[in-house]
Amino acid sequence: MGFFRRLFGAEPDADKARDDDDAEPSEQAQPDPAELDEDERARELELARFEQDRTDDLVRRQQRYADRSWTPPAQGGERRSDDDDAPRD
Repeated sequence: MGFFRRLFGAEPDADKARDDDDAEPSEQAQPDPAELDEDERARELELARFEQDRTDDLVRRQQRYADRSWTPPAQGGERRSDDDDAPRD
């Protein structure tokens, strides 16, 4: 949640946040876009490292080569062997 607070410019101190709400919009501190980008990149890097630690080598290889997997060609067709049979009474 701290990420979202920083993203939207909220202060971590609750009293300070209430004081900022009472202030005029021009007096409120605007977040620096460069700082937000840096925070977002750091968060994405943290998530990528967590995901890499969570998965084992086999799963990572399966995900890496999933688009190259071979599937056998379809055999037969739409017609089945019992399509010509008459209904049984």
